[in-house]
Amino acid sequence: MGSTSKHILVIRLSAMGDVAMCVPVIKAMNRSYPHVKITVLSRAFFKPMFQQLPNVTFHAADVKGKHSGVFGLFKLYRELKKQNIDAIADLHNVLRSKILGAYFQISGYQLCRIDKGRAEKKALTRTENQQFKQLKTTHQRYADVFNKLGFPIQLTQEDVLPRLPLTEKISLFIGKDAKKWIGIAPFAAFDGKTYPKSSMESVIAKLNEASTCKIILFGGPADKKQLIDWEKKYKNAHSCAGLFSFEEELTLISNLDVMLSMDSGNAHLAAMFGRKVVTIWGVTHPYAGFYPFGQPKTHALIADKEQYPLLPTSIYGNKFPEGYENVMETITPEMVYEKIIEVL
Repeated sequence: MGSTSKHILVIRLSAMGDVAMCVPVIKAMNRSYPHVKITVLSRAFFKPMFQQLPNVTFHAADVKGKHSGVFGLFKLYRELKKQNIDAIADLHNVLRSKILGAYFQISGYQLCRIDKGRAEKKALTRTENQQFKQLKTTHQRYADVFNKLGFPIQLTQEDVLPRLPLTEKISLFIGKDAKKWIGIAPFAAFDGKTYPKSSMESVIAKLNEASTCKIILFGGPADKKQLIDWEKKYKNAHSCAGLFSFEEELTLISNLDVMLSMDSGNAHLAAMFGRKVVTIWGVTHPYAGFYPFGQPKTHALIADKEQYPLLPTSIYGNKFPEGYENVMETITPEMVYEKIIEVL
């Protein structure tokens, strides 16, 4: 198809980290093919991630409401068809995106889907005859879809978003001293990839003592109580849970000096702005391809495979054998603290 095409629909409905990983790839498309228009189809909540990208529009998918089920997806197809789409890049490859894609294919549109490498990922995490090796990154898998559509792209370190200007509300929250801003996102979707609470508190206590840092704690509504407890206990810690819109949180993240995160969405949000990211890995592993964009491999703290030879036991952190509950304890708070200081 190549340069004759003018308008590509990009489908990636969830989850936050996977949607954030689209950003550097679309940025590379912008850079390589400035004449190509892109429409991103995702959940309305994720719209702020794409607002800085030139020639990119956003279409909200209401998959729980008017776009739910086969008929809802047909309604969505008809909405999108009016926008003169030329081709579809399905970066999700799940039942919903397959049904939506099928409507376009029946009408003769070119469509390419991501190869998620499911068999390789299974081989990486199985308990017998494990194939422990680096798999293709998710960013590269996304780029391959554009390649198949006729738009080869090379991802570079420059394919990140610029810092966002601070709003008055954020400036008031953060204050005006010259301390380094350290973001900490201490939670993840599953226990298998969440650093123990007591260990994380030790890291916060050490950073608080250093008092050259401002610690900004990130989390959702369910995490608010824990984050406020830490804020009360440590004078240099500030919880932003529930204080800001998602757009404002992105502004804050774009101005961090470093983000400490699990293998989770916040790592990818910081990486899409080219911020330094230190990640902690439990039963998951960077080899699965979900390492934050553009980050040196030395920024990852990985649970000890010698002590726990079956690692990684899961791609998403939701599965681990008995006796693997405490793999994260092989990463000490001292190791985390020293890595943050080194990266800063």
